[in-house]
Amino acid sequence: MKNKLYSTGNVLRSILLTLPMTLISMMMLSQGGQALGTLEDTCVYLAACAIYNIAFFLMLYKGEIDKWRAVVFATSAVLFSVSFMNNLIELRGSVTYSDADVLSCEIPFCHIVTTMVVIPAAIKQTIIFPGSIMTGFASISAMFVIIFGSSIILGRGFCSWGCFYGGWDDAFSRVAKNPIIKKVNVAYRWFSFAMLIIMALWSAATLAPEYCSWLCPFKLVTERDAIVDTETLLKNVVMVILFLGLVVVLPLITKKRIQCATFCPMGAFESLFNKISIFHVKNNESKCIKCGKCQRSCPLLAIDSKLKPLINCSKCGKCVDACPTGAMQFHIKGTPVGTKITTARLLFLYPAYTLMVTLIGGSVVNAIKIIINLF
Repeated sequence: MKNKLYSTGNVLRSILLTLPMTLISMMMLSQGGQALGTLEDTCVYLAACAIYNIAFFLMLYKGEIDKWRAVVFATSAVLFSVSFMNNLIELRGSVTYSDADVLSCEIPFCHIVTTMVVIPAAIKQTIIFPGSIMTGFASISAMFVIIFGSSIILGRGFCSWGCFYGGWDDAFSRVAKNPIIKKVNVAYRWFSFAMLIIMALWSAATLAPEYCSWLCPFKLVTERDAIVDTETLLKNVVMVILFLGLVVVLPLITKKRIQCATFCPMGAFESLFNKISIFHVKNNESKCIKCGKCQRSCPLLAIDSKLKPLINCSKCGKCVDACPTGAMQFHIKGTPVGTKITTARLLFLYPAYTLMVTLIGGSVVNAIKIIINLF
């Protein structure tokens, strides 16, 4: 089924508009040529390129962004975890880490940690994370460049296009056809901002990334503390409870991305960049019929009672796809609302999709190889 408002209208035009993304994805997924070592490697590489580019083509040809983004985003998040945990097992023999690993600064830098290191870095001139500054897998400097660069361009779009955790709660929010809990209090969307402040201050006081230590549910699908005493046992129990509650159960029964919308400090941090990002989702009020489909469909509770997208919009495109009149539109800051909406949509898609391929694509290639070797 096509969204006629935004469909390119024909196959050839969609193919031509997909070609730039094909070149970008082929370059990024090749990992500097490392993905092309053997015939098997080359076949996996070509398969990954095909998956990403077919989804991009369908976004353009069908005129539906969120549907195809979600398929690739969720699949990429799961495969990222497979690749990530496999890398850890190869590097140190386990997905758990010990005090020795912490002391030797061998912990990959996670983007969520950004919310906890900025204040100590500014005040104490120290990085409160046991990772490598310049070298190794997911170094601090490389992640900083990617995070701040993408945030300036896309704002909170990072959470729906680049976050290698976000695909988990996005996926579970789509399993049920209808929500069991049909109305979620929109005030909960501000709790993530409280989490951002609390975690930043707590981490600055203790000079330790406390959210990562105690509250991150995604440690279940990446790396976690080895259980050696009561404290590490408690941390693991909290991690499992939060993952099952925030990432699995609540998204299943509400059809909302509860972890991302209400709990993640990184989501709140990225929301602040929406103020300077050049890309936005706007409601063209001259076309709006006040049906409320955009608000009901929004997975992040980011549309207010006046049907205007708020600061915490992650630009997933779900409200744009749901709007029957085309009132919800991708928009470029500084241009009149309602003009060149197809161009604005396309100009947003290229950097957003490039971010996804760059941050997660290499792990997808590696994960496919791992799964093939398994069987």
